[in-house]
Amino acid sequence: MSGTSAGRPTPRQSVAVLVRDGVLPMELGLVHQLFGTARDPATGERLYDVRTCAPRPGRIRTDADFPVYAEHGLEALERADTVLVPASHETDESLGPGSPEGDLAAALRSVRGRVASICTGSFVLAAAGLLDGRRATTHWMSSELFARTFPRVTVDADVLYVDEGAVLTSAGEAAGIDLCLHMIRTDHGAAVAAEVARRTVVPPHREGGQAQYIRRPVEEAGLTSTSGSRAWALERLAEPLTLADLAARDAMSVRTYNRRFREETGLTPMTWLSRQRVDRARELLERTDHTVDRVAAETGFGTGTSLRQHFQVVLGVSPGAYRATFRGR
Repeated sequence: MSGTSAGRPTPRQSVAVLVRDGVLPMELGLVHQLFGTARDPATGERLYDVRTCAPRPGRIRTDADFPVYAEHGLEALERADTVLVPASHETDESLGPGSPEGDLAAALRSVRGRVASICTGSFVLAAAGLLDGRRATTHWMSSELFARTFPRVTVDADVLYVDEGAVLTSAGEAAGIDLCLHMIRTDHGAAVAAEVARRTVVPPHREGGQAQYIRRPVEEAGLTSTSGSRAWALERLAEPLTLADLAARDAMSVRTYNRRFREETGLTPMTWLSRQRVDRARELLERTDHTVDRVAAETGFGTGTSLRQHFQVVLGVSPGAYRATFRGR
């Protein structure tokens, strides 16, 4: 996490988007849109500088009917706080260990900040050796090929994104939005990320462990989902909700509800509920002067001790440390 003490300006972070021939324009655009929209709540100043770079500056083909122009070369990667690699379906799945060779692989390995990929951009990171011994994801349609090609990477094709600290990977294009918002939230807190989501008209937070798609045959698509109980629970986070309460709301047995919920979100109902309560607690710690005990009561954790335990498990910090980082914003 990075933050700012009250009264001091936030240092602007640099984001380099590495494009290659065949890049998906939507993925390039979403990075510029999301990071470029992030603003300091106190001053309105931009929080990120976003630059497009390429192995060779100039005109870059896309997988659409128009090119894009990359003003910067690989030198932008070394200076960047964050490097994002969108997919290029033209070349990604042909990559293997040891490729891309030469300057591109060396530039990626020299990045001092974090490196992230969207969709099959993960093939580029894996080929450069950045994912060896790490957990990663990619688009579910490419996951089997990815696992065969890069056996030293632990592939999880059932999630939206994976955060391994210095290296992050995400699934398809829409999951790239979730990943960018996750990184903005990590850098500047839940309030800034929520404002970016509102401006862009996208959901403010989808948990990274949520499933990429619902594993259910087409003929069952009309079955009742768990979305109703999830919306209902979000309005009642302060209440002592149980698994039986949630299942009853969607008129399912507990067993059926638990199975359906995991299919749709990749999480158990109570794990999902705990994560929603942590997210709500983050907002209250950032936006209010409530005591930790009051935040715990308003988010359903009951006591400050329980809130501290959940914060440590989910975020690795205490509520007090989180507030000290982001409250000044």
